[in-house]
Amino acid sequence: MTAGADSPGPVAGLDSPAPPAGDTRSLDDRDCPSRTDTLGAALSETVGGPVGRHALIGRSRFWTPLRVMFVIALIFLALGYSTKAACLQTTGTGTADQRVGNWENNRAYYQLCYSDTVPLYTAELLHLGKFPYKSSWVETDAQGNPHTTYDGRPAVRYMEYPVLTGLYQYVSMTLAKTYTALTKLVSAPIVAEVVMFFNIAAFGLALAWLTTVWATAMLAGPRRIWDAALVAASPIVVFQIFTNFDALATAFAAGALLAWARRRPALAGVLIGLGVAAKLYPLLLLIPLALLAVRTGRLREVGKTAATAVLAWLVVNLPIMVLFPRGWSEFFRLNTRRGDDMDSIYNVIKSFTGWQGFDPGLGFWEPPTVLNMFSAALFAACCIAIGYIALTAPRRPRVAQVAFLVVALFLLTNKVWSPQFSLWLVPLAVLALPHRRILLAWMTIDMLVWVPRMLYLYGEQNRGLPEQWFTATVLLRDLAVLTLCALVVRQIYRPALDLVRGAGVDDPAGGVFDRAPDAPPRWLPDWLRPRPRAISACSSSPSDENHAELAAR
Repeated sequence: MTAGADSPGPVAGLDSPAPPAGDTRSLDDRDCPSRTDTLGAALSETVGGPVGRHALIGRSRFWTPLRVMFVIALIFLALGYSTKAACLQTTGTGTADQRVGNWENNRAYYQLCYSDTVPLYTAELLHLGKFPYKSSWVETDAQGNPHTTYDGRPAVRYMEYPVLTGLYQYVSMTLAKTYTALTKLVSAPIVAEVVMFFNIAAFGLALAWLTTVWATAMLAGPRRIWDAALVAASPIVVFQIFTNFDALATAFAAGALLAWARRRPALAGVLIGLGVAAKLYPLLLLIPLALLAVRTGRLREVGKTAATAVLAWLVVNLPIMVLFPRGWSEFFRLNTRRGDDMDSIYNVIKSFTGWQGFDPGLGFWEPPTVLNMFSAALFAACCIAIGYIALTAPRRPRVAQVAFLVVALFLLTNKVWSPQFSLWLVPLAVLALPHRRILLAWMTIDMLVWVPRMLYLYGEQNRGLPEQWFTATVLLRDLAVLTLCALVVRQIYRPALDLVRGAGVDDPAGGVFDRAPDAPPRWLPDWLRPRPRAISACSSSPSDENHAELAAR
């Protein structure tokens, strides 16, 4: 039961429209955005205004925070589908497998509706019902002539995705073909098979993103559960959720962190292993866990997570690895021979300076050896810096803070940053730095990169945009992510500014690290040990939290 925001409170039952509740328990320490955040207060006006001063928090039986966030997520997922809808119009005649989606005149670019899912259906022979990793094809040029690699071999291609993502596409294709067969037997709407493939794949990706929202809300904890609303309402979702299959990996990664938070290291390892079988990036989560395990002496639990991750990955990969080794290894081969992606910092530098890159004049599919080594060395240097921060900071950093730094710097230093990769950062950023307006600014910039990217691909000759309009927005996005990293490091060294750490909270996602004392092993050198300050700024009193929240406004 709630009283109005301007009500002085119930007096003998006369000032309330209903008798006061007998049970007055309330989660008064929960962060309510409509009270503590200017943006949240403004948005709340659309649904009746900020929560009342006398409201009993956490007592709603139906509209719980999680259910509200699911509704918000469904709205943004619908917006995400609408941005692809222009490319999902069935055209042609005949049966469903003879019709196609309308991509005429490069409309995927000028209508901003491009998705890898649609061209992959044909490019990877899914439209023929071929099993991924078993079937191959020869890469051709624009005129349909077979390509020859730099060493004179035919340019043979296989499914380019990790096993779990490849199998996900195969299952989606099977269901799409089942619908096609159904339309030939009964009266049913005839939808191009490739469009049905997209719809089925998108449905699963939407469920995966809802899982990500749920896991993030659980990781945020009851006190700051509303932080996960920015995962549900992330602007990045609008353009990127259905661009590729990365939502599968974000669900596994968020689930792995939740399992770790609930002190189930083996389950966390299984989910990491499955995530790596869908996309490589969940493997990066083992780095923050290992660093914090060294600091706290909890190496055994992290070892169990790593071992089960390897086992789960092998269970999924081993059958394909044994049956179709050439097809299975295509993912790794492709990543070694890819050059700097158009969204990478290396391409930005080339765009503005005229630099030819680390490996100019490469032949077709010739691996960019220098770029590969430089990118790996740069990320390794970043990991060393993160390790130094994690091990020597006066107070142990939170798992989400270190995980965000690792994944963000991996993307910044990597030779490939496909637009949908930004989804990886969304739940980690929300947990590491729950400052809503700062995160919303970054997410908006990241979302808007899509517009000049598509118009650049459309071509200047078609009234598109020049390359530097696009690379300038990429540079702005990179600077925004670097700013987030700087703010996270600042809060690691000044934990009183950390909105998560307050009211006695240490690390909601920490699992065995939560409230664990520093206990580094004896072999760790002194210069890598924690350096507590004489007067610690890491008090967990409510006053510290209030000060931090006021400073963040």
